[in-house]
Amino acid sequence: MAQLRAFLALAEHLHFRDAAAALRMSQPALSGAVAALEETLHTRLVERTTRKVLLTPAGERVARRAERVMTELDRLIEEVRAVGGPLVGPLRLGVIPTVAPYLLPVVLPRLAADYPDLELTVHEEQTDQIVAELTAGRLDVVVIALPAPLPGVTELTLYDEDFVLVAPGSSDLGDDLPRTVLNELDVILLNEGHCLRDQALDVCRQVGARAAAATYATSLATLVQLVSGGLGVTLVPETALPVETRRAPNLRLHRFAAPAPNRRIGLGYRATSPRAAEFEALAESIRDAVSVDAATTVRVRGRAPA
Repeated sequence: MAQLRAFLALAEHLHFRDAAAALRMSQPALSGAVAALEETLHTRLVERTTRKVLLTPAGERVARRAERVMTELDRLIEEVRAVGGPLVGPLRLGVIPTVAPYLLPVVLPRLAADYPDLELTVHEEQTDQIVAELTAGRLDVVVIALPAPLPGVTELTLYDEDFVLVAPGSSDLGDDLPRTVLNELDVILLNEGHCLRDQALDVCRQVGARAAAATYATSLATLVQLVSGGLGVTLVPETALPVETRRAPNLRLHRFAAPAPNRRIGLGYRATSPRAAEFEALAESIRDAVSVDAATTVRVRGRAPA
């Protein structure tokens, strides 16, 4: 199974380094797995050049068949795990970067207490990457901002949270801000690829505002530090405020008038997964953890209906 997974990753990326990174294994280990599969099948599957990898005709045929085999094998493994009881054994969870640092410290202790036999591994990636890994079967369930960017993903709502305007300490904008205030401000954003960037841009577009021309930051931490330095204002989700504002001096928080701009965070899993009941239980455990930890969740607006 490991050899087939290694070969399929190589067939997808056509590059040993990229394939190894996708599987989170070393490049020599990936190369060894593919070589072992070639030895088992007594044929060459890939043509190695100095710049890229090409599939041989046999490799193309094996890749097509192996993809079907691995899909069925993953489905069989999921069915066996589902029979074993709720949230027992391995679970591969993906989380987006604008949620992971703020939600995981709240949720992980709760999961350890509720499901002591759960073997959880966590992967932090941007939305498009973890959803791609979910649909490819390399992740079981993901925490993302809803809606999911691809069809075939079942969604379970966890919570809604407002965006707060974070400005330099000299700001005197007050609270209950109309969204149109964004027309008068230099809004700085995360780099492309972050769903939070897209959400902030949507808020700006709704009132005809434009974000600052330059893209400044790859993380919320850097973004808030830039605001602290006077380079503009930004929109930060409620759950991130306690962590990020503690790290940066000279800030002032301004809340929007109702209905405030917001985002919805939820679980996503393959619609074909037989572990739907387990993911319902996982969602409920996360909702409970979020609702009882007011110090971390700040003003998360309770539970939204699943």
